[in-house]
Amino acid sequence: MSKKNEYQGHLIREVYPDSIAEAMEIEPGDVLLRINNQKIDDVFDYRYMIKDEYVEVLIRKPDGEEWLLEIEKEYDDDLGVEFENGLMSDYRSCSNKCIFCFIDQMPPGMRETLYFKDDDSRLSFLQGNYITLTNMKQKDVDRIIEMQLAPINISVQTTNPELRCKMLHNRFAGEKLKFLDDLYAGHVEMNGQIVLCKGVNDKDELKRSIEDLMKYLPFMRSVSVVPAGLSKYREGLYPLELFDKEEAEEVIDLIESYQKKAYDEFGLHFIHASDEWYILAERDFPEEGRYDGYIQLENGVGMMRLLRDEFYHAFEELQESEEYPKLKEGIARTFTIATAKLAYPTIQEFADRITEAFPKVKITVACIRNDFFGETITVSGLITGQDLVAQLKERKEAGEDLGDTLQIPINMLRSGEEVFLDDLTVQDVEAALGMTVKAVESGGKDFLDAALNLDYHTERNNENFVYIKAYDREDE
Repeated sequence: MSKKNEYQGHLIREVYPDSIAEAMEIEPGDVLLRINNQKIDDVFDYRYMIKDEYVEVLIRKPDGEEWLLEIEKEYDDDLGVEFENGLMSDYRSCSNKCIFCFIDQMPPGMRETLYFKDDDSRLSFLQGNYITLTNMKQKDVDRIIEMQLAPINISVQTTNPELRCKMLHNRFAGEKLKFLDDLYAGHVEMNGQIVLCKGVNDKDELKRSIEDLMKYLPFMRSVSVVPAGLSKYREGLYPLELFDKEEAEEVIDLIESYQKKAYDEFGLHFIHASDEWYILAERDFPEEGRYDGYIQLENGVGMMRLLRDEFYHAFEELQESEEYPKLKEGIARTFTIATAKLAYPTIQEFADRITEAFPKVKITVACIRNDFFGETITVSGLITGQDLVAQLKERKEAGEDLGDTLQIPINMLRSGEEVFLDDLTVQDVEAALGMTVKAVESGGKDFLDAALNLDYHTERNNENFVYIKAYDREDE
């Protein structure tokens, strides 16, 4: 019987078709024991060790037989396997209690995974998560530098050590900022994030943080500034307030004043305000070139600009196409698009543009109020199935014609699944509303093609649910 902490290797869950692993007759259920006679502690080790033109891989079969495989390959080629544990070790939970943490603002009674706080540097590389560095030791940073793992995404919040300790509620949070110096000296590419809290790390503190972080250019390639999300479940938590229009304008003005300085010296705009600031300030979004290739898209930086540009580009191409006159006369449908407050003005603008050009198309854009978390939460990714059902039912009962189809952004659902944040399923929503749900990818062309039922690939996960990924005619 093996001891509990004895090294057991890593169980392989999946083998990709036409991969090196398949060619070597590695199968699901096999266990990866060693690479080049070295144990693999986690996914960092695996990715580092597998990067070579010749590797020796030790595999244990389910019957206990061990195979030593000699593999010659391209330098960057992977085996082509998925492991039972994606990190190949235990996940590291967060040791902080940040004053703005959204998980602390979750209502009780939700699924357990929604209450797990991760702060694992490996997820920064694998999934783009932002980490605080407080879980890391010097050896972890040294390993990142040695392996040249990049980019690493860092939740900075402030470069004031004392204030950082207060914001993260962690007495070591300030001293961990020294790791930024190490990563910079090691030429490791970084991205930063500042969650801005009114009266805490804004104004002069924000100015200080920007100036301090600019010293890490060009290896610190971008920093996003996003407002703290405040739900209605904040009893007993640090008293935070929402920013108003004037304050949003001040944040934008400060950020844009530093963009020119950074661009003149490094060719990067570096510091970016998330879309919420521009919407709150009632200002136009910056032009595409100021987003430096949309480095911080997942933080809501440039998402609306990219969506708008993609939509109008696709719309112009459609109008210039030979099939446009026929489509204009032939497309007739009535349907509803559900979105949240943040994107509502843009989505309504798109709908108006479509119905103006296609007179037989009727679109209702439903701005779903977030009753579940509170009206201060305005992003579509936090809309629940129950809010969707309740508010659309009310409109239907009032006699409004919503059509037979409900189009939603794919981020309303759990990744790769048909489940909303509150565990209602797509089937639950369809049954309650008597409508077919179409979940659409976030691109502007995806949106247009779905709205007009143009060429698209349809993947059916069940009889009713339709997941739409717009078809790119250039792929033909």
